[in-house]
Amino acid sequence: MSSLTPDVAVPVAETPGLAVAKTRSWKAPIALGAFVVVSVLLFLVAGRSGDSTFRLSSATDFVKLPNAVLPTRGTDVVLTIVLAVIAVAAAYLVSQYRRVPIWLIAVFGVLFFVAFLTWAGADQSILVPGLLVGSLALSTPLIFGALGGVISERVGVVNVAIEGQLLGGAFVSAVVASVTGSLWAGLVSAMVAGALVSMILAVFSIRYLVDQVIVGVVLNVFVTGLTSFLYSEVLTSNEKLNQGLRFAQVDIPGLSSIPLIGPLFFQQNVVVYLMYVAVAVVFFGLFKTRWGLRLRAVGEHPQAADTVGIRVNATRFWNVSLAGAIAGLGGAFFTLGDLGEFQKSMTAGAGYIALAAVIFGRWDPIRATLAALLFGFASNLQNVLSAVGSPVPSEFMLMLPYVVTILAVAGLVGQSRGPAASGKPYVKS
Repeated sequence: MSSLTPDVAVPVAETPGLAVAKTRSWKAPIALGAFVVVSVLLFLVAGRSGDSTFRLSSATDFVKLPNAVLPTRGTDVVLTIVLAVIAVAAAYLVSQYRRVPIWLIAVFGVLFFVAFLTWAGADQSILVPGLLVGSLALSTPLIFGALGGVISERVGVVNVAIEGQLLGGAFVSAVVASVTGSLWAGLVSAMVAGALVSMILAVFSIRYLVDQVIVGVVLNVFVTGLTSFLYSEVLTSNEKLNQGLRFAQVDIPGLSSIPLIGPLFFQQNVVVYLMYVAVAVVFFGLFKTRWGLRLRAVGEHPQAADTVGIRVNATRFWNVSLAGAIAGLGGAFFTLGDLGEFQKSMTAGAGYIALAAVIFGRWDPIRATLAALLFGFASNLQNVLSAVGSPVPSEFMLMLPYVVTILAVAGLVGQSRGPAASGKPYVKS
């Protein structure tokens, strides 16, 4: 327990003769207060004048929304005051031994981002649909990887090999699609490639009790080296194996015409639509089905699960394989949904960001998805700010996903505790 963020425990009598200890953590108010200080220094002391223009529609939209023109300094002053009020409200809640709700922290984060964009875009024009669409594109493989990470860790296996599963799926999907001429065959092959990488992780960690983190790191290095070698020695000399095929955009009738939301969610390719389905299915399966109950039981208390007849190691093996198959779909997005062809080391560490999203999302598929969206937004934001000539170096924006993860692990969004048996091999006595 840090002396800088003390957690105070006070016994409170709930019923006669029974004392219940209530705790309060000042981590969230202190963190929000720190962001308020940053807001004051950045938006007020180093404030910028002029107007910030947010374009809410692109030139191709059927229904066009008017531009939002905000006075830069005035908007930042108002938003900084609101941020300070939220920080004070968080401190008050903690002083009353109440938790700071997640939605309040989320509102604080959104307002801070709006203030930052207003400040960075002074006398500039920012295309909001382009910012959001680009963010979703960068987030899609992260979401697939995060879903695979949630399933794997919920069943008790730390999945550091998400990077290898993404890269393997990207490579195999490009080659199979090029050879067969079928994008769907490439999509299925990506799932198989991701599952194979996961099976190796499962065999070594479950059967031979090798440290799961070490196996995951080794698999990432192995897949990176293997795909780089095959790309240099095979794909570059035979273009027929890397033809650059990709899914076309599919517009959902009616929904795609909704201003701002339509281009973002309903003018996408098949892989993105599969991502929507995967999020819903994984969430429903984990918390509403017998399969999910058994999976979570194995990850929390394998001895108890074994006692009631659940085959712990078999459950872990097949669910880790399923997690790899889902992550493999994320790899297919790089080739079949975005670039169209495989490039060396094209995942660029996306698997590690997906693992961070799992931690930030507290091992919940919906929260992990939101975390992946946040990381994708942060990554795309630096591209947009560079285009409008923002005074903030792009390297600082690239740091944002990792800073957010550190804050999450430190307890800003609540206690970050994984499944009790995650990373612990099970040996039946």
